Amino acid sequence: MVRCRGYAAAVLLPTARGNKLLWGYSEDMDPELQEVFNMLVSSGINLYDTADSYGTGKLEGRSEQLLGRFLDEYPGSPAVRDDVRIATKLAAYPWRLTPKQERLMWDGLVAIYEEGLVDAVGVSNYGPKQLQKIGQYLDKRGVPLAAVQVQYSLLSRGSDQMAVKAACDDLGVALIAYSPLALGMLTGKYSLDDPSSLPGGPRGLVFRQVLPGLAPLLDLMGQIAKRRGKTLSQVAINWAICQGAVPIPGAKDMAQAKENLGALGWRLSDGEVRALNEAADRVPKAMVQNVFQTQ
Repeated sequence: MVRCRGYAAAVLLPTARGNKLLWGYSEDMDPELQEVFNMLVSSGINLYDTADSYGTGKLEGRSEQLLGRFLDEYPGSPAVRDDVRIATKLAAYPWRLTPKQERLMWDGLVAIYEEGLVDAVGVSNYGPKQLQKIGQYLDKRGVPLAAVQVQYSLLSRGSDQMAVKAACDDLGVALIAYSPLALGMLTGKYSLDDPSSLPGGPRGLVFRQVLPGLAPLLDLMGQIAKRRGKTLSQVAINWAICQGAVPIPGAKDMAQAKENLGALGWRLSDGEVRALNEAADRVPKAMVQNVFQTQ
């Protein structure tokens, strides 16, 4: 079973968040990433998310390879290392785009579980209807559905995502929230007044669409962060925790990893959560949902 001792999991590598194109990964980052991994494992974070497709070209599978190496070279207690859980994914294209082939993939999940290759199975970008279907299908075959991973944050909490959350609660499935910082827009580090602060490529296009209406929400997050002695990022991650989700924020260096850890060990009040939800509802243009999420 996928487990996490703390409140949050961690996507460790920038290859696990879009590789060079979106997150600027380069191989010379590997030594620090090993240090980041060692620190996170020693701090009690034991769930790491990856996929076979993270990385492009010659870097395909790089994230899985690095995690395997980092585990082998972890200098701490073997018992702590052995408690680490890796969540990985397979993007089965082009069959993933063909509904008639969906059942074959479900049978594949049953097979890898029965062969003892995994402790439990999960899905990604499944909507509420499809989640109910696979939940019932796997349950009949005695296969535990551990988690569904979807885009979920203060800027990704529309009716579709709330329906996914309700389905997770009904099935007893963990909701793993990817992009809990909305590609970084909820960190407060980017401003249209300073174009040089904006990322390039696809992220920059999204930022220019969403940031113009984000000031009231960021102002409220800043007020809560100041009162709590936290950062905006920590408020955003803690909000996801308060929703009962397992957020997987990225960490490409030690500073980001330590900041992520600051989201643990405390909780926003019910009033703060309500205020954040109301402010998020007033954002005129929220995040575009992943086009691959099903109904």
